[in-house]
Amino acid sequence: MSVELDVFVGNTTIMDKEVYQLWLNGYTVNDAVKVRIEGGVMEECEASAEVLLSDTMDQYRTFQMCERLLHHPAKLANQLLFQIPPDRQAMLIERYYAFDDSFVREVLGKKLSKGTKKDLDDVSIKTGITLKSCRRQFDNFKRVFKVVEELKGPLVENIRQHFLLPDQLARDYAAIVFFANHRFETGKKKLQYLTFQDFAFCAGQLINNWTVGAVGKTNNMMEDMDVDLDKEFLQDLKDLKILITDKDLLDQHKNLVCTALRGKTNVFNEMEANFKNLSRGLVNIAAKLINAKDVRDFFIDLVEKFIEPCRSDKLTSIDVNLYLTHYTNSAHILDTFKHHAVWTRYMGVIKSCILRMYHD
Repeated sequence: MSVELDVFVGNTTIMDKEVYQLWLNGYTVNDAVKVRIEGGVMEECEASAEVLLSDTMDQYRTFQMCERLLHHPAKLANQLLFQIPPDRQAMLIERYYAFDDSFVREVLGKKLSKGTKKDLDDVSIKTGITLKSCRRQFDNFKRVFKVVEELKGPLVENIRQHFLLPDQLARDYAAIVFFANHRFETGKKKLQYLTFQDFAFCAGQLINNWTVGAVGKTNNMMEDMDVDLDKEFLQDLKDLKILITDKDLLDQHKNLVCTALRGKTNVFNEMEANFKNLSRGLVNIAAKLINAKDVRDFFIDLVEKFIEPCRSDKLTSIDVNLYLTHYTNSAHILDTFKHHAVWTRYMGVIKSCILRMYHD
C-alpha cells in the first residue's frame, strides 16, 4: 500500500505556542494530545491522531533541547542549532520565566533552598499546578536570585539584561529576589488576604526608597546594590522614637493632626481616641527595623499595629489616606522635631504600603 506525503523543508524551527504552553504547564505528551484534540486541532488541520501524536512528541523534544538555552537566555540568540526568529525567541523566554501568582504566593519570602523545593509536592496539590511546572518556576526563581545576588547596580535592570525579560516581569522577579533575600514573613493567616501583586508593589517601594541602591541613585552612584536595606537609614530610624517617648511632642503631634482632620471625616472621634496607639505602632516598627527578625515581620507588624485597629474603627481607605497624610505632614511642623529627612523617607514607604494593603 503506497502512502502519499506532502513534505515541506525549511530551516526555521516550527514551534506551536499552544503546545509550548502545555509543555510549560507540565502536561505529558498524551495529555497534551488530548487537550489538542478537544480544542479541535484535528478538524482544523485535517490530521489524524497518529500525526498529532508525532507532531506533539517532536515539539516536546525541541522544547527539551531548547531548555538548557532558556536557562541562559542570551545564548538563545547566539546558538546555531535552532533557527528561531527574534520575536519567537522573546516569546519562548517570557513564557518560560512566567509564573503563576498562586504558586509564587506559596513560596514568597521563603529560602530558595532544597528544603523548600522538597515541599513543592504539597504546593502542587494545594494550587492545582503540576509538580513539573512548580519545579520549573521554583528553579527559575533560584536561578535569577543566584545570578543577581552579587551584582552591583539596579536590581530590575540587572534582571532585565541578564534574562532578557520584559519590564513588568523583571520587576516581579526583583520583588521575589528581594523577599527571598530578607525572608519577609508572608504566610501567616493574617496576611493571606494579600496577593502577590500587593507584596510586589510594596517590594518596589522598599527597593526604590530604603535600599543602599536608593541612596546611590540620589548620588549618581550606580554601583550600589538594590537588594540590601540601607543600614545607616535603619539606624537613623531609632531617632524617630522621640515622637512617642517625649510626652509633649506626642501631645503636640496629636493636636496638630486632629485639628487638620476635624470636620473632614465621619470617623474623627475614633481617629482621635486611637491616635497614640497608632502612632506608637508606626514609630515602634521604624525603631525595630535595624534587627533582621523585625524586618522579616514588617508586613505582619503593619497589619497588627495599624491596619487591624483601623479596620476595627471602620476606617475606609480614603480615611486612612487622609489620616496618614496629615500624620506625616504635621510632624514637620513640630518645633523640636529635627529628623525631617528620615521621617519623610520612612513615612513615604509606610503610607504607600498601607494604602496598598488596606483592602476595604
